[in-house]
Amino acid sequence: MNMNRGVTCKPQSLILAVAISAALLASSSLQAQEKELDPGSTAYSGAPSGIDPDTTPNMMTSEGPAMTVEEFDHGKKIFFERCAGCHGVLRKGATGAALTTDITRERGDAYLHAFITYGSPAGMPNWGTSGDLTEDEINIMIRYLQHEPPTPPEWGMAEMMDTWEVQVPVEDRPTQKLNDYNIENIFSVTLRDAGEIALIDGDTKEIINIIKTGYAVHISRMSASGRYLFVIGRDAKINLIDLWMEVPETVASIKMGLEARSVETSKFKGYEDKYAIAGAYWPPQFVIMDGDTLEPQKIVSTRGMTVDTQEYHPEPRVAAIVASHEYPEFIVNVKETGKILLVNYEDLDNLSITEIPAAKFLHDGGWDVSHRYFLTAANQSDKIAVVDSKDRELEALIDVEKIPHPGRGANFVHPEFGPVWGTSALGNDEITLIGTDPGKHPDQAWKVVSILKGQGGGSLFIKTHPQSTNLWVDSPLNPDEGISQSIAVFDINNLDAGFKVLPIAEWANLGEGVKRVVQPEYNMAGDEVWFSVWNGKEQRSALVVVDDKTLELKAVLDDERLITPTGKFNVYNTTADVY
Repeated sequence: MNMNRGVTCKPQSLILAVAISAALLASSSLQAQEKELDPGSTAYSGAPSGIDPDTTPNMMTSEGPAMTVEEFDHGKKIFFERCAGCHGVLRKGATGAALTTDITRERGDAYLHAFITYGSPAGMPNWGTSGDLTEDEINIMIRYLQHEPPTPPEWGMAEMMDTWEVQVPVEDRPTQKLNDYNIENIFSVTLRDAGEIALIDGDTKEIINIIKTGYAVHISRMSASGRYLFVIGRDAKINLIDLWMEVPETVASIKMGLEARSVETSKFKGYEDKYAIAGAYWPPQFVIMDGDTLEPQKIVSTRGMTVDTQEYHPEPRVAAIVASHEYPEFIVNVKETGKILLVNYEDLDNLSITEIPAAKFLHDGGWDVSHRYFLTAANQSDKIAVVDSKDRELEALIDVEKIPHPGRGANFVHPEFGPVWGTSALGNDEITLIGTDPGKHPDQAWKVVSILKGQGGGSLFIKTHPQSTNLWVDSPLNPDEGISQSIAVFDINNLDAGFKVLPIAEWANLGEGVKRVVQPEYNMAGDEVWFSVWNGKEQRSALVVVDDKTLELKAVLDDERLITPTGKFNVYNTTADVY
């Protein structure tokens, strides 16, 4: 990025020029927590918050610059829509740098003007020169950032109970499956900007139902029995959907916070379908609920000390959650503190939590093929943490490059190194393979055994299947349209040959738009791979189905109801943790 774009040497701009120079040299202050990112990485992390800014009280003080209530409200709206995802609701920093008042007041108006207007090489967008913010809005943000951040309200049992609704009581639900669908091959597809999911029959490629959900569903998870589908939106609303109904529909719902990302259900023998758990970004907490009704049972805060400096953090968000197969436990990632919690649900009245220190900025991850080891990315720390769910301890902390984002990762048998788990990255083109078999391949276990080169950075998901010999890697956030609109596929038996590129967006034939190709997902049989072609809300989007054996186009689903499709989750693969 050219930070000096538009700057002259006229005397009246001397102060601004000095401020820009300061912005470039400020890696020891505001940029200390930032790394060089692909532009798409920042866009991904900086997506709008699910928190309504109107719910946060204003915090104008005499220590900050003068502002009207209207100006402060406008600044608050801009921050929640554009900034909170990177810098945190309380501005403590995560993907982006900390923007607390001790920093912003010290830096002053001229520095903040340059920082907001021109961005930084570390990934801060150039909000001014890009035209996203007007000069008046930049002026508002300069002053807004020098006031204390408004804190959203807490969300406890009373608030949850006010939103909890059982649309169909358990006793009124089917006692057997009432439809002819092959439930195990149904796909739950996020329709991000519509606040809906589409249930699609994987056999016929027909839409079964469009279900209204929370804003921007983040993930779909299945109950252990494969009957109930749980989806959670960024606004922390959870829908419980019964796939046994004649037409699958929501049977219970709850709003467990103001912003959230994760939901999971109990899978240990004897506890199947008994409990559900969801983790919030705000308030920083998780809640354990009844698995049949979503009635909240236990709320636990995640506020606490970080694993490195043991400094108190007021906003440690809950990221990935998985259900242990070894014990009646949930494994919970706490993002900003870098702690992995083993939450034992045998006795909710006397809840037992084991705390495993890992690395800050924990995000997503998944199981190895044995379902004993949980591999999870601490993405801004450039590490993969490995938890042994049987011995209940940290097995390894592995250095990787650069901002790993595996989704759930990909398990396969490498021709040379045996069983491996792979992750792609937001920050570069590397696909990192880690050995996962300490029994038969101890020399490779929990080490980086190979690094493949993909199309480029900006990858969100990597995928394979036990019935496939292909490894698929997306790059939807890469700034190069040729990369973001296509998919890379490797032959697992000939990885040295590199990847082939399939023009998924071109095959969709949608016309204008960004048309980002995201998240490969297999059908139950492992012979088809489904891709979302994610376009603008007012533009045509589609799902593209590819034959896994021939790598040829098999189907395009471009129903007008498929608005901004992103994540897709096959029922069988999600239930059985197949990836």
